[in-house]
Amino acid sequence: MIAREYTKFISEFVCHPRAVGAVAPSSSNLARHLVESVDWPHTSNVVEYGPGTGSITEEILCQLPSDTTFLAIEISPRFAEMLRMRFPGIRVCEGSVSQVKEHCACHGIEQVDAIVSGLPWASFADEDQTAYLDATMEVLRRGGQFITYGYLQGRLLPAGRRFRHKLNQYFSEVRVSKPVWAKLPPAFFYLCRR
Repeated sequence: MIAREYTKFISEFVCHPRAVGAVAPSSSNLARHLVESVDWPHTSNVVEYGPGTGSITEEILCQLPSDTTFLAIEISPRFAEMLRMRFPGIRVCEGSVSQVKEHCACHGIEQVDAIVSGLPWASFADEDQTAYLDATMEVLRRGGQFITYGYLQGRLLPAGRRFRHKLNQYFSEVRVSKPVWAKLPPAFFYLCRR
């Protein structure tokens, strides 16, 4: 990531810490682990929540089959514009993931096979976690994947523990990865299946 993009990322974090949730973008190592977990042979539609400056987006686009539809949902207008400039031609919806159904409908997507999330779940209030997961269930097909990451210290926070409990309520299968140590702070990810 170039210095200008990193500066914009920090600026967004300072202005909106609960929405951005990190002081630095995801590492390429973490992004690769997340995206390699997608069941690509059975994925026709993939949505990315909270792409930020595009670390995970870049990895998705590298592995995206030519016949698979990709949609990114970003709440920050600044990040949305950066994504459009960095990846010309991708579909970026500016807004909340609580309206994922409407965003998908605008692009002719009825059901989603995989959702890769960069949202800071451990910094969200209970009602926000519920609203975003409820919205996810409206579009994620049966057997579809939900993949999201967090930081190890976030698992200790009340909101992080609450989110882990909610995942068990929403998904039939929830697996937790081993720590990804190349990321500072160390990260892990959840692999969920509806």
